[in-house]
Amino acid sequence: MGEIILVRHGQANSAATTEAEYDRLSDLGKTQAEMLGNWMRDHHYDFDHIWSGTLQRHRQTVERMGYVADEDARLNEIDYYTLSQSMLDNLGEPLPDDDGFADHMPKVFAAWKRAEIEGQESYQNFENRVRDLLEEATRPGVRLLAVTSGGVIGMMLRHVLDLDMMTMSRVMLPIWNTSIHRLHVRESEVIMAGYNAIPHLDRPERAHIRTHY
Repeated sequence: MGEIILVRHGQANSAATTEAEYDRLSDLGKTQAEMLGNWMRDHHYDFDHIWSGTLQRHRQTVERMGYVADEDARLNEIDYYTLSQSMLDNLGEPLPDDDGFADHMPKVFAAWKRAEIEGQESYQNFENRVRDLLEEATRPGVRLLAVTSGGVIGMMLRHVLDLDMMTMSRVMLPIWNTSIHRLHVRESEVIMAGYNAIPHLDRPERAHIRTHY
């Protein structure tokens, strides 16, 4: 049996208002990544391949975990800031605050899929690139670590579990920074085996280190 382990990046610049500002780890995000890397080594995690997106927060997470990765842009996040601005400009949907994000996200995905708003890529391109990456990663007997973002993890699970758009959005919302998501590979079949685990942050004294954004 093979295994795909998806890891979301550490906390980025959550005070940002643009993708460029957001794309760097906070000091807390660096700590989260270091703790995850130490936990994996303490538990004798070995990988046949390590991949990451090309975004700075992906590369910084891998570095702080203590690994070296092959970079693949198919693991990059959607440009949510651009899509949100397009929602405002074209549909009059206001930019969300922290409390409104849960309702805003499924609206963005639905409008993007209907091509009512535009980002740096089409919705179909995003769905296809994640599907293609998943197919390439599906190798029996191979253990792969992939450091990516919440949107990519959500889309991976959409493909594996055949989720509708609303359910995919709900799956994405609670994803922790540096969380672990496991997919087991049996021949050509991919099975979800774990979701949103943060064993490196589970201790009560580390509760303040857990973040969603």
